[in-house]
Amino acid sequence: MPMSSGFEQRITPKILKIADHFGTPFHIYDEEGIRETGKNLIKAFSKVKGFKEFFAVKALPNPAIMSIMRKLGFGFDCSSIPEIYLSRQAGCTGSDLMFTSNNTTIEEFDNALSDGGCILNLDDISLISKVPEMPELICFRYNPGDRRKGNDIIGNPVEAKYGISHDQVIEAYSQAMDRGAKRFGIHTMLASNELNYKYMVKTTEMLLGLVEKINRELSVSVEFINIGGGLGIPYRPEDRPLDIVSLGSEISQLLSGFSHKNGYCPKFFIESGRYITGPHGILVVKAINFKNIYRRYVGVDACMSSLMRPAIYGAYHHITVPGRKNEKRDMVDIVGSLCENNDKFAVQRNLPVLKEGDLLFIHDTGAHGSAMGFNYNGRLRPKELLLRRDGTVELIRRQETMDDYLSTLNFHKNILK
Repeated sequence: MPMSSGFEQRITPKILKIADHFGTPFHIYDEEGIRETGKNLIKAFSKVKGFKEFFAVKALPNPAIMSIMRKLGFGFDCSSIPEIYLSRQAGCTGSDLMFTSNNTTIEEFDNALSDGGCILNLDDISLISKVPEMPELICFRYNPGDRRKGNDIIGNPVEAKYGISHDQVIEAYSQAMDRGAKRFGIHTMLASNELNYKYMVKTTEMLLGLVEKINRELSVSVEFINIGGGLGIPYRPEDRPLDIVSLGSEISQLLSGFSHKNGYCPKFFIESGRYITGPHGILVVKAINFKNIYRRYVGVDACMSSLMRPAIYGAYHHITVPGRKNEKRDMVDIVGSLCENNDKFAVQRNLPVLKEGDLLFIHDTGAHGSAMGFNYNGRLRPKELLLRRDGTVELIRRQETMDDYLSTLNFHKNILK
Protein backbone atom coordinates (compact mmCIF):
# COMPACT_ATOMS: atom_id res chain seq x y z
CA MET A 1 0.00 0.00 0.00
CA PRO A 2 1.18 3.58 -0.63
CA MET A 3 2.30 5.41 2.52
CA SER A 4 2.84 2.94 5.34
CA SER A 5 -0.21 2.42 7.54
CA GLY A 6 1.85 3.16 10.63
CA PHE A 7 2.91 6.53 9.23
CA GLU A 8 -0.69 7.39 8.36
CA GLN A 9 -1.84 6.51 11.88
CA ARG A 10 0.93 8.54 13.47
CA ILE A 11 0.52 11.69 11.41
CA THR A 12 -3.22 12.02 10.70
CA PRO A 13 -4.27 13.07 14.23
CA LYS A 14 -1.53 15.74 14.23
CA ILE A 15 -1.68 17.04 10.69
CA LEU A 16 -3.86 20.12 11.29
CA LYS A 17 -1.59 21.24 14.11
CA ILE A 18 1.54 20.57 12.02
CA ALA A 19 0.16 22.45 9.01
CA ASP A 20 -0.92 25.37 11.18
CA HIS A 21 2.52 25.60 12.82
CA PHE A 22 4.77 25.15 9.77
CA GLY A 23 2.49 26.21 6.91
CA THR A 24 2.00 24.25 3.69
CA PRO A 25 3.35 22.90 1.46
CA PHE A 26 5.96 20.59 2.98
CA HIS A 27 7.50 17.15 2.64
CA ILE A 28 7.36 15.24 5.91
CA TYR A 29 9.18 11.98 6.67
CA ASP A 30 8.55 9.28 9.27
CA GLU A 31 11.61 8.30 11.32
CA GLU A 32 9.93 5.23 12.82
CA GLY A 33 8.97 3.85 9.40
CA ILE A 34 12.42 4.48 7.93
CA ARG A 35 14.12 2.67 10.81
CA GLU A 36 11.71 -0.25 10.62
CA THR A 37 12.27 -0.71 6.87
CA GLY A 38 16.04 -0.48 7.33
CA LYS A 39 15.99 -3.13 10.06
CA ASN A 40 13.78 -5.39 7.95
CA LEU A 41 16.27 -5.09 5.09
CA ILE A 42 19.13 -6.09 7.39
CA LYS A 43 17.10 -9.02 8.72
CA ALA A 44 16.23 -10.23 5.20
CA PHE A 45 19.94 -10.46 4.34
CA SER A 46 21.11 -11.66 7.77
CA LYS A 47 22.36 -14.96 6.31
CA VAL A 48 24.42 -13.20 3.64
CA LYS A 49 27.96 -12.86 4.94
CA GLY A 50 29.42 -9.49 4.00
CA PHE A 51 26.06 -7.85 3.26
CA LYS A 52 26.09 -4.04 3.21
CA GLU A 53 23.57 -1.41 2.22
CA PHE A 54 24.90 1.82 0.70
CA PHE A 55 21.99 4.27 0.94
CA ALA A 56 21.56 6.11 -2.38
CA VAL A 57 22.03 9.73 -1.33
CA LYS A 58 20.31 10.98 -4.50
CA ALA A 59 16.99 9.65 -3.16
CA LEU A 60 16.87 11.94 -0.11
CA PRO A 61 20.00 14.06 0.46
CA ASN A 62 19.20 15.43 3.90
CA PRO A 63 21.64 15.21 6.85
CA ALA A 64 18.86 14.32 9.32
CA ILE A 65 17.86 11.34 7.19
CA MET A 66 21.47 10.36 6.51
CA SER A 67 22.10 10.32 10.26
CA ILE A 68 19.39 7.68 10.60
CA MET A 69 21.13 5.62 7.89
CA ARG A 70 24.47 5.78 9.69
CA LYS A 71 22.87 4.60 12.92
CA LEU A 72 21.54 1.60 11.01
CA GLY A 73 25.10 0.85 9.92
CA PHE A 74 24.61 1.81 6.27
CA GLY A 75 27.19 3.39 3.99
CA PHE A 76 26.39 5.87 1.22
CA ASP A 77 26.24 5.67 -2.56
CA CYS A 78 27.21 8.99 -4.16
CA SER A 79 27.37 10.36 -7.69
CA SER A 80 28.53 13.96 -7.20
CA ILE A 81 30.80 16.14 -5.08
CA PRO A 82 27.91 17.62 -3.02
CA GLU A 83 26.68 14.10 -2.22
CA ILE A 84 30.20 13.11 -1.17
CA TYR A 85 30.40 16.23 1.01
CA LEU A 86 27.11 15.40 2.76
CA SER A 87 28.25 11.82 3.31
CA ARG A 88 31.51 12.91 4.87
CA GLN A 89 29.68 15.36 7.09
CA ALA A 90 27.66 12.34 8.26
CA GLY A 91 30.91 10.60 9.20
CA CYS A 92 31.28 8.36 6.18
CA THR A 93 34.63 7.76 4.39
CA GLY A 94 36.70 4.96 2.91
CA SER A 95 34.94 1.63 2.41
CA ASP A 96 31.65 3.08 3.69
CA LEU A 97 31.49 5.46 0.72
CA MET A 98 30.77 4.28 -2.84
CA PHE A 99 31.36 6.82 -5.60
CA THR A 100 29.77 5.70 -8.85
CA SER A 101 31.21 7.91 -11.53
CA ASN A 102 29.29 8.86 -14.65
CA ASN A 103 30.83 11.16 -17.26
CA THR A 104 33.25 12.03 -14.46
CA THR A 105 35.53 15.07 -14.27
CA ILE A 106 39.08 15.16 -12.90
CA GLU A 107 37.81 17.45 -10.13
CA GLU A 108 35.32 14.77 -9.05
CA PHE A 109 38.02 12.09 -9.01
CA ASP A 110 40.30 14.31 -6.92
CA ASN A 111 37.51 15.02 -4.44
CA ALA A 112 36.36 11.40 -4.19
CA LEU A 113 39.86 10.09 -3.53
CA SER A 114 40.79 12.73 -0.92
CA ASP A 115 39.84 12.97 2.77
CA GLY A 116 39.74 9.25 3.51
CA GLY A 117 38.87 8.15 0.00
CA CYS A 118 36.07 5.88 -1.15
CA ILE A 119 35.31 2.79 -3.18
CA LEU A 120 35.74 4.15 -6.70
CA ASN A 121 33.24 2.63 -9.14
CA LEU A 122 34.24 3.49 -12.71
CA ASP A 123 31.58 3.82 -15.37
CA ASP A 124 33.75 3.49 -18.47
CA ILE A 125 37.04 1.97 -19.61
CA SER A 126 38.21 5.37 -20.91
CA LEU A 127 38.19 6.73 -17.34
CA ILE A 128 40.96 4.39 -16.13
CA SER A 129 43.70 6.63 -17.50
CA LYS A 130 42.01 9.74 -16.09
CA VAL A 131 42.04 8.62 -12.45
CA PRO A 132 44.83 10.79 -10.94
CA GLU A 133 46.18 7.98 -8.76
CA MET A 134 44.68 4.50 -9.07
CA PRO A 135 43.47 3.31 -5.65
CA GLU A 136 44.26 -0.20 -4.43
CA LEU A 137 40.54 -1.12 -4.60
CA ILE A 138 38.67 -0.45 -7.84
CA CYS A 139 35.21 -1.36 -9.10
CA PHE A 140 33.58 -1.24 -12.53
CA ARG A 141 29.94 -0.74 -13.46
CA TYR A 142 28.85 -3.44 -15.89
CA ASN A 143 26.32 -3.07 -18.72
CA PRO A 144 25.27 -6.46 -20.15
CA GLY A 145 23.74 -5.00 -23.32
CA ASP A 146 21.26 -7.32 -25.00
CA ARG A 147 22.02 -10.09 -22.50
CA ARG A 148 19.44 -8.57 -20.15
CA LYS A 149 16.35 -6.36 -20.33
CA GLY A 150 15.85 -3.30 -18.15
CA ASN A 151 12.49 -1.85 -17.14
CA ASP A 152 10.47 1.22 -18.13
CA ILE A 153 12.25 3.70 -15.84
CA ILE A 154 15.90 2.85 -16.44
CA GLY A 155 15.46 1.61 -20.00
CA ASN A 156 17.05 -0.97 -22.27
CA PRO A 157 20.71 -1.68 -21.33
CA VAL A 158 21.76 -1.45 -25.00
CA GLU A 159 20.52 2.16 -25.04
CA ALA A 160 21.81 3.09 -21.57
CA LYS A 161 24.78 5.42 -21.20
CA TYR A 162 26.01 3.53 -18.14
CA GLY A 163 28.74 0.97 -17.68
CA ILE A 164 31.38 -0.99 -19.52
CA SER A 165 30.25 -3.44 -22.18
CA HIS A 166 30.51 -7.20 -21.82
CA ASP A 167 33.41 -7.34 -24.27
CA GLN A 168 35.35 -4.72 -22.26
CA VAL A 169 35.24 -6.48 -18.87
CA ILE A 170 38.55 -8.34 -18.95
CA GLU A 171 40.40 -5.46 -20.61
CA ALA A 172 39.08 -2.96 -18.03
CA TYR A 173 40.31 -5.00 -15.06
CA SER A 174 43.60 -5.73 -16.81
CA GLN A 175 44.22 -2.00 -17.42
CA ALA A 176 43.34 -1.18 -13.81
CA MET A 177 45.85 -3.81 -12.64
CA ASP A 178 48.51 -2.28 -14.86
CA ARG A 179 47.90 1.06 -13.10
CA GLY A 180 48.33 -0.51 -9.66
CA ALA A 181 44.88 -1.77 -8.59
CA LYS A 182 45.12 -4.92 -6.49
CA ARG A 183 41.59 -5.42 -5.15
CA PHE A 184 38.37 -5.49 -7.15
CA GLY A 185 34.59 -5.25 -7.10
CA ILE A 186 31.90 -5.33 -9.77
CA HIS A 187 28.68 -3.33 -9.91
CA THR A 188 25.59 -3.10 -12.07
CA MET A 189 22.16 -1.47 -12.02
CA LEU A 190 19.68 -2.64 -14.61
CA ALA A 191 16.27 -1.74 -13.23
CA SER A 192 14.58 0.95 -11.16
CA ASN A 193 11.56 0.52 -8.90
CA GLU A 194 11.43 -3.21 -9.62
CA LEU A 195 8.80 -5.19 -7.66
CA ASN A 196 9.68 -8.62 -9.06
CA TYR A 197 12.36 -9.93 -6.71
CA LYS A 198 13.30 -12.66 -9.21
CA TYR A 199 14.79 -9.96 -11.44
CA MET A 200 17.27 -9.05 -8.70
CA VAL A 201 18.11 -12.72 -8.11
CA LYS A 202 18.87 -13.05 -11.82
CA THR A 203 21.11 -9.97 -11.65
CA THR A 204 23.04 -11.50 -8.76
CA GLU A 205 23.45 -14.72 -10.72
CA MET A 206 24.73 -12.72 -13.70
CA LEU A 207 27.39 -10.93 -11.62
CA LEU A 208 28.56 -14.15 -10.00
CA GLY A 209 29.10 -15.57 -13.48
CA LEU A 210 31.23 -12.53 -14.32
CA VAL A 211 33.24 -12.97 -11.13
CA GLU A 212 34.09 -16.51 -12.24
CA LYS A 213 35.09 -15.23 -15.69
CA ILE A 214 37.38 -12.54 -14.22
CA ASN A 215 38.98 -15.04 -11.84
CA ARG A 216 39.48 -17.58 -14.62
CA GLU A 217 41.09 -15.16 -17.08
CA LEU A 218 43.00 -12.83 -14.73
CA SER A 219 43.53 -15.00 -11.63
CA VAL A 220 42.04 -12.38 -9.30
CA SER A 221 39.34 -12.84 -6.68
CA VAL A 222 36.62 -10.18 -6.85
CA GLU A 223 35.94 -8.98 -3.30
CA PHE A 224 32.34 -7.84 -3.73
CA ILE A 225 29.41 -7.70 -6.09
CA ASN A 226 27.00 -4.76 -6.00
CA ILE A 227 23.60 -5.13 -7.66
CA GLY A 228 22.92 -1.39 -7.32
CA GLY A 229 19.54 -0.02 -6.34
CA GLY A 230 16.23 -0.66 -8.00
CA LEU A 231 14.26 -2.31 -5.20
CA GLY A 232 10.72 -1.07 -5.80
CA ILE A 233 7.82 0.13 -3.67
CA PRO A 234 4.07 -0.24 -4.32
CA TYR A 235 3.00 3.22 -5.47
CA ARG A 236 -0.50 2.02 -6.40
CA PRO A 237 -2.90 0.50 -3.84
CA GLU A 238 -3.23 -2.62 -5.99
CA ASP A 239 0.55 -3.18 -6.29
CA ARG A 240 2.03 -6.11 -4.38
CA PRO A 241 5.11 -5.15 -2.33
CA LEU A 242 8.54 -6.54 -3.12
CA ASP A 243 9.14 -9.88 -1.39
CA ILE A 244 12.30 -8.86 0.43
CA VAL A 245 12.40 -12.07 2.52
CA SER A 246 12.44 -14.31 -0.56
CA LEU A 247 14.99 -12.02 -2.20
CA GLY A 248 17.37 -12.36 0.75
CA SER A 249 16.83 -16.11 0.98
CA GLU A 250 17.44 -16.87 -2.69
CA ILE A 251 20.50 -14.62 -2.91
CA SER A 252 21.88 -16.34 0.18
CA GLN A 253 21.46 -19.69 -1.57
CA LEU A 254 23.20 -18.39 -4.70
CA LEU A 255 26.18 -17.13 -2.72
CA SER A 256 26.38 -20.36 -0.74
CA GLY A 257 26.48 -22.34 -3.98
CA PHE A 258 29.18 -20.05 -5.37
CA SER A 259 31.26 -20.51 -2.22
CA HIS A 260 30.94 -24.29 -2.34
CA LYS A 261 32.01 -24.32 -6.01
CA ASN A 262 34.84 -21.75 -5.85
CA GLY A 263 36.16 -21.98 -2.30
CA TYR A 264 35.43 -18.34 -1.48
CA CYS A 265 32.54 -15.89 -1.72
CA PRO A 266 32.41 -12.18 -2.58
CA LYS A 267 30.63 -9.77 -0.28
CA PHE A 268 27.17 -8.62 -1.35
CA PHE A 269 26.28 -4.92 -1.60
CA ILE A 270 23.11 -3.05 -2.60
CA GLU A 271 22.34 0.66 -2.98
CA SER A 272 18.69 1.09 -2.02
CA GLY A 273 17.23 4.57 -1.74
CA ARG A 274 13.58 4.52 -2.72
CA TYR A 275 12.97 1.21 -0.89
CA ILE A 276 14.23 2.63 2.42
CA THR A 277 12.63 6.07 2.49
CA GLY A 278 10.06 6.27 -0.33
CA PRO A 279 6.91 5.07 1.49
CA HIS A 280 7.87 7.07 4.58
CA GLY A 281 7.44 10.53 3.09
CA ILE A 282 4.48 12.56 1.89
CA LEU A 283 4.01 15.98 0.30
CA VAL A 284 1.32 17.84 2.23
CA VAL A 285 -0.50 20.46 0.15
CA LYS A 286 -3.57 22.64 0.50
CA ALA A 287 -6.45 23.07 -1.96
CA ILE A 288 -6.56 26.76 -2.91
CA ASN A 289 -8.45 27.07 -6.22
CA PHE A 290 -11.18 25.27 -8.17
CA LYS A 291 -11.72 25.50 -11.91
CA ASN A 292 -14.55 24.01 -13.97
CA ILE A 293 -14.15 23.95 -17.76
CA TYR A 294 -13.96 20.73 -19.80
CA ARG A 295 -12.64 19.06 -16.68
CA ARG A 296 -12.73 19.88 -13.00
CA TYR A 297 -9.40 21.09 -11.66
CA VAL A 298 -8.26 21.45 -8.06
CA GLY A 299 -5.32 23.81 -7.69
CA VAL A 300 -3.00 23.21 -4.75
CA ASP A 301 -0.25 25.34 -3.21
CA ALA A 302 2.63 23.25 -4.62
CA CYS A 303 3.61 22.39 -8.18
CA MET A 304 5.80 19.95 -10.07
CA SER A 305 8.90 21.83 -8.89
CA SER A 306 8.22 20.09 -5.55
CA LEU A 307 7.51 16.66 -7.07
CA MET A 308 8.34 16.17 -10.73
CA ARG A 309 7.88 12.39 -11.12
CA PRO A 310 4.22 12.50 -12.27
CA ALA A 311 5.06 15.08 -14.93
CA ILE A 312 8.23 13.56 -16.39
CA TYR A 313 7.52 9.83 -15.98
CA GLY A 314 3.73 9.75 -15.87
CA ALA A 315 4.40 8.26 -12.44
CA TYR A 316 1.48 7.49 -10.14
CA HIS A 317 1.46 8.93 -6.63
CA HIS A 318 -1.52 8.00 -4.49
CA ILE A 319 -3.44 10.93 -3.00
CA THR A 320 -5.68 10.92 0.05
CA VAL A 321 -7.54 13.53 2.06
CA PRO A 322 -6.73 12.93 5.74
CA GLY A 323 -9.68 11.78 7.80
CA ARG A 324 -12.04 11.53 4.82
CA LYS A 325 -12.41 8.09 3.25
CA ASN A 326 -16.08 7.23 2.92
CA GLU A 327 -17.54 10.42 1.51
CA LYS A 328 -19.06 11.58 -1.77
CA ARG A 329 -16.37 11.62 -4.43
CA ASP A 330 -15.45 13.71 -7.44
CA MET A 331 -13.30 13.11 -10.56
CA VAL A 332 -10.63 15.81 -10.68
CA ASP A 333 -7.16 16.75 -11.88
CA ILE A 334 -4.86 17.92 -9.07
CA VAL A 335 -2.68 20.69 -10.50
CA GLY A 336 0.01 23.20 -9.64
CA SER A 337 0.71 26.70 -10.92
CA LEU A 338 3.56 26.27 -13.42
CA CYS A 339 3.21 27.46 -17.00
CA GLU A 340 3.31 23.83 -18.16
CA ASN A 341 0.25 21.72 -18.91
CA ASN A 342 1.90 18.61 -17.45
CA ASP A 343 2.08 20.31 -14.03
CA LYS A 344 -0.34 17.77 -12.58
CA PHE A 345 0.00 15.55 -9.52
CA ALA A 346 -2.99 13.47 -10.62
CA VAL A 347 -5.13 13.18 -13.73
CA GLN A 348 -8.80 12.17 -13.48
CA ARG A 349 -8.44 10.94 -9.92
CA ASN A 350 -11.49 9.94 -7.88
CA LEU A 351 -11.20 11.86 -4.59
CA PRO A 352 -13.53 13.07 -1.83
CA VAL A 353 -15.26 16.32 -2.78
CA LEU A 354 -12.81 19.03 -1.79
CA LYS A 355 -13.31 22.53 -0.49
CA GLU A 356 -10.89 25.42 -0.20
CA GLY A 357 -8.39 24.92 2.60
CA ASP A 358 -8.56 21.11 2.62
CA LEU A 359 -5.25 19.30 3.08
CA LEU A 360 -4.13 16.52 0.74
CA PHE A 361 -1.48 13.84 1.27
CA ILE A 362 0.54 13.06 -1.87
CA HIS A 363 2.08 9.73 -0.97
CA ASP A 364 5.53 8.16 -1.39
CA THR A 365 7.61 11.32 -1.75
CA GLY A 366 10.29 10.06 0.64
CA ALA A 367 12.54 9.40 -2.36
CA HIS A 368 13.07 11.44 -5.52
CA GLY A 369 10.62 14.07 -4.31
CA SER A 370 12.36 17.06 -2.78
CA ALA A 371 15.65 15.76 -4.22
CA MET A 372 14.44 16.33 -7.79
CA GLY A 373 13.10 19.82 -7.12
CA PHE A 374 13.83 22.75 -9.43
CA ASN A 375 13.13 26.47 -9.86
CA TYR A 376 11.39 26.87 -13.21
CA ASN A 377 9.02 29.86 -13.23
CA GLY A 378 10.89 31.05 -10.15
CA ARG A 379 8.98 28.58 -7.98
CA LEU A 380 10.69 27.93 -4.66
CA ARG A 381 11.12 24.49 -3.15
CA PRO A 382 9.19 23.69 0.05
CA LYS A 383 10.44 22.85 3.52
CA GLU A 384 11.17 19.34 4.81
CA LEU A 385 10.01 18.04 8.18
CA LEU A 386 10.76 14.90 10.17
CA LEU A 387 8.25 13.16 12.43
CA ARG A 388 10.51 11.87 15.17
CA ARG A 389 9.97 8.62 17.06
CA ASP A 390 8.97 10.56 20.19
CA GLY A 391 6.14 12.29 18.31
CA THR A 392 7.84 15.65 17.87
CA VAL A 393 8.08 17.24 14.43
CA GLU A 394 11.37 18.85 13.43
CA LEU A 395 12.21 21.22 10.59
CA ILE A 396 15.13 19.57 8.75
CA ARG A 397 15.29 21.87 5.72
CA ARG A 398 13.74 25.33 5.49
CA GLN A 399 11.83 26.41 2.41
CA GLU A 400 13.72 28.33 -0.25
CA THR A 401 13.48 32.10 -0.20
CA MET A 402 13.65 34.84 -2.80
CA ASP A 403 17.17 35.59 -1.56
CA ASP A 404 18.18 31.99 -2.29
CA TYR A 405 16.78 32.24 -5.79
CA LEU A 406 18.54 35.55 -6.50
CA SER A 407 21.86 34.65 -4.81
CA THR A 408 23.57 33.52 -8.03
CA LEU A 409 22.94 36.97 -9.48
CA ASN A 410 25.22 38.44 -6.82
CA PHE A 411 28.69 38.17 -8.38
CA HIS A 412 31.74 40.22 -9.34
CA LYS A 413 31.54 41.75 -12.79
CA ASN A 414 33.56 39.71 -15.26
CA ILE A 415 33.81 40.70 -18.94
CA LEU A 416 36.07 39.14 -21.55
CA LYS A 417 37.01 41.65 -24.27
